[in-house]
Formats: sequence, structure tokens, C-alpha cells
Amino acid sequence: MGGITPVGNNVRDIWQAVSNGRRGIEKIRGFENEELPVHVAGQVKDFDPIAAGLSKSDVRHYDLFCQYAVVSACEAMAQSGLESGVNIEPHRLGVYIGSGIGGINTFITQTRNHLEQGTSGVSPLFIPMMIANMGGGNTAIKFNAQGPNLTVTAACATSTNTVGEAYLAIQAGRADAIITGGAEAAVNQLAIAGFANCRALATGEDPATACLPFDKRRGGFVMGEGAGILVLEELEHALKRGADIIAEVVGYGHTCDAYHYTAPRPDGSVTSRCIADALSQAGYREGEKLYINAHGTGTQMNDAAETKAIKLALGEDDAKKASISSSKSMTGHMLGAAGAVELIISALALRNGLIPPTIGLEEPDPACDLDYTPLKAVEKEVDIAISNSLGFGGHNATVAIRKYRQ
Repeated sequence: MGGITPVGNNVRDIWQAVSNGRRGIEKIRGFENEELPVHVAGQVKDFDPIAAGLSKSDVRHYDLFCQYAVVSACEAMAQSGLESGVNIEPHRLGVYIGSGIGGINTFITQTRNHLEQGTSGVSPLFIPMMIANMGGGNTAIKFNAQGPNLTVTAACATSTNTVGEAYLAIQAGRADAIITGGAEAAVNQLAIAGFANCRALATGEDPATACLPFDKRRGGFVMGEGAGILVLEELEHALKRGADIIAEVVGYGHTCDAYHYTAPRPDGSVTSRCIADALSQAGYREGEKLYINAHGTGTQMNDAAETKAIKLALGEDDAKKASISSSKSMTGHMLGAAGAVELIISALALRNGLIPPTIGLEEPDPACDLDYTPLKAVEKEVDIAISNSLGFGGHNATVAIRKYRQ
């Protein structure tokens, strides 16, 4: 696993921050003087792409979202021990990396160049830096991954879908391993203006109270950025080479609300089928100890609808026994990267027997009446974990993982 987030630029630091309830949301840096109704964001800090292993040429040719993707893939591949042409055939190594928005910073820069300088001012690198598939394309080049390569764009469900689709591809025998996840770098004036004007973002000025999943004071989500990358590998292939198996992917559900272009279906009924599908494939049994990394954005409609969906999927009794938390209370909403980062956190919760908290949750909403692990982490061994993602357009995705037991 590899990651770059507002709370840390590698998996070890991410887990340490999340398990200790450290907030990565701060006052916006870089365009503080812009007239925007939003004042805080989850921005990546101290990111040095050269120190992280990229060349100067890579940095010139990659949009920031792509830099995040490739650097996180480097961490994940180093941990995996896989090497194309050595212990895996190049055509059996795939890449499924998504982005909700792609190279929006490049788009902004080149649009400005065009307006100011005309056609001659537009860089020949504009298109290959902007298009969303370049996180996957450049990762494949980096690791000589000649197998299946797929880019998913499904708004906030993007990287949960990429991981799920990678799981299905390996099940179907299309690859022995797939580098998968998502990347996003959209904390800029244009994206914030767009999300703010559709009334999705929190407008509070205090970073400590801006993002409040499941709290009755919640008023919208906080933008985040970064990447989360996982290496999925076919079990026998992993065992044969003695890989360190972190967790086993055992289920994947995805549905569409078919209801509204931004709002979730209020009764949670379609999201519940997504959750139930993933748990059914995972062989979930009533009474098993379950951890749910919720989508938990901190919007009024999303948190209430997700609560209903969990109850419908599990039944009232099992829903109340499940341990749930929202990592976004610490990272902000990383859009197309959120699902993969939250699956990494879910895997570490399984492995370490620790449920990360939902920080800031001091005044629970009566409509959100499940165990959302408020304020502090809880030591608890769990059998199975799921990560939920709900995206604009009604996209729902859930991936289920279990502890690996040989």
C-alpha cells in the first residue's frame, strides 16, 4: 500500500495520524486572498516529488495528481516486493488507477495561457498532462506493467470502483497483480468555487469544526487531495513468492441511485444493496465483528442516507453492533482518491485491531444513531471490514476485506 494525504505522505505516517485522531484540515494555503466562501481544506504538506523518487523530467511532464499517483505507487510496489520481469511477467501486471477530475491544475494554467497568448501559448504537454488516465499510464510505464490498464472516473466513488474492478479482473484470470487506487489534486480556486456554488462545501472558518461527519452541526464537506494505491495480487501467486499479505479482498458491490445528479437517494435503499452485495460475496455472517469505514462526508443528506443504508443492509441489530468511522473528519474529502485511502485505513484497522475515530463528533445527530467511534480510537479486534464510497451521479461502491488466515 502507498499513500499521500493531508495527514501524511506515506502509509506509516497516515496510520499514525488517523489512529491518533490528528486533523489534516487547515486554513487554505496558496490562495488565501481569493474571495471564496470556503476557508479550509485538507492539503498535502511537505511533498517533494524529487525526494520521493521522481525525476525532474517526470515533474515537468506530470500534473500534480499524477505525481501523487506515481509516488504512492512507488511506495506500494516497494512494499509488495513485485518486480516486472523478475517475479511477475510484465503482461500479467496491470494498472487500474482512477481520478475524479484529473489534471485540473494543468487545465487552469493552459486555459489562462490560451486566453492571454492565443494558440501558440498552449503547451504541447497540455493534453497528456490533463487527461485522467495518465495516473495509470505513467504508473504502467514506471513499472513496465503491460497487462490490463483501466481508468475509472466515478466522482467520489472512483477509487473504490478501481479497486473493486481490479479484484474482479484478477478473479477472472486477466492478471496476477494489479496496481490500483486513485489520485486527486483539485484544491484550487476553480474547483472550490464550483463545489461551493453547488452548496456542497463547509463554509466554517475554524478547521476544528469545519468537517463534522454525523454531527448535527455538520454543514458540508471539506476538500482534500492526495492519492491511495494498493497492490492486489492473486492469492496463489502471492503465496508462492512469500508475499506479506495485509488483507484479503473478498467482496465488491456497486450500484447507482438513479435519483439526482448530486444528492443521494434519501432512503438509502440503493446504497444498501451495494453494501449487502459486497458483504454477501464476503460470506458475512450475522454476529461477525464488522468495521465500516463510512463515506461520511459531513453533508446533511449524505450522512443520514448512509446511516439508513447501513441499517437496511445489516438489519437494525447488527448495524448497531458495527464499529463505524469517517476518515474524512481528518483528511477531508479526497474525491477520487478517497476510497482507496479509506480502504488502506480499513486494512490497517483489521490488521492492528484498532478502530480509528470520527473526530469532531461531539453532538450526534439523532438521524445518525449508530456507533461512529466519536473522538478517540477504540481497540477492537474485527473479522471483516468494508469501505463505502458514494459519488455525485448516484454512484455507490463498497469493497469488503477480511483478515488473511492461511
